[in-house]
Amino acid sequence: MSQADRLSSILDELSSGGSVRVAELSDRFGVSVATIRRDLELLEEQRLVSRVHGGAVARGLLYELPLRYKVARHQGEKRRIALAAAALIEEGSTVGLTGGTTTTEVARALSEVPDLTIVTNALNIASELAIRSNLKLVVPGGVARSASYELVGPIAESALGGLNLDVVFVGVDGIAPEQGLTTHHEVEAYTNRVLIQRAARSVAVADSSKLGRVAFARICDVDEVDGLISDTEADREVIAALGALGTDIKLV
Repeated sequence: MSQADRLSSILDELSSGGSVRVAELSDRFGVSVATIRRDLELLEEQRLVSRVHGGAVARGLLYELPLRYKVARHQGEKRRIALAAAALIEEGSTVGLTGGTTTTEVARALSEVPDLTIVTNALNIASELAIRSNLKLVVPGGVARSASYELVGPIAESALGGLNLDVVFVGVDGIAPEQGLTTHHEVEAYTNRVLIQRAARSVAVADSSKLGRVAFARICDVDEVDGLISDTEADREVIAALGALGTDIKLV
């Protein structure tokens, strides 16, 4: 297991249980106690955990993992979702992308499509696409969120409000039949909602771990997006409930 995978798993356990033990993590990951201690030291340096004798405890509320620790999760599923999303896009389209690891994969899949205009409030996506001469990149202003690399708030919303998009791909932290599309941060939710409102068609892109989950802030109801692309591991009951709301669902 890579260090990034270990750090992500450690933060997951801290988020749900509040504490971890060095010896238990060493046995689980098959690495030395010294390696786990170095992992915890790194997380402590970034103020994500507090070290205690024999382990570590959560520092504050870890409801949202920083994007850099999410990248390695469900990578194969996200790539398949991204390819399915890119297949929907015709040459010359104007495409919006919210932030997130799945939408980052969508951006990579779209990078070779000729004559696209990409509108994104995600700084990491913008940095990857800025060197692509075959597309036009539009990035609104706004306040940068360190956890998601997204530009959010009134400045972003004002800039996005003057644009018209063919399609927007929306990344989420959760999608559930009753609670709709949700994310961890309320300002980010509103900025993403503006992107949806400016698009002729909106498609949620989410791996199966996000289905049936509910995060803090609602982006929109399920029936406010036209489609959902997820993977074949998705819970069938959740898929049926989402489909009953009129959402076009594709599993890859």
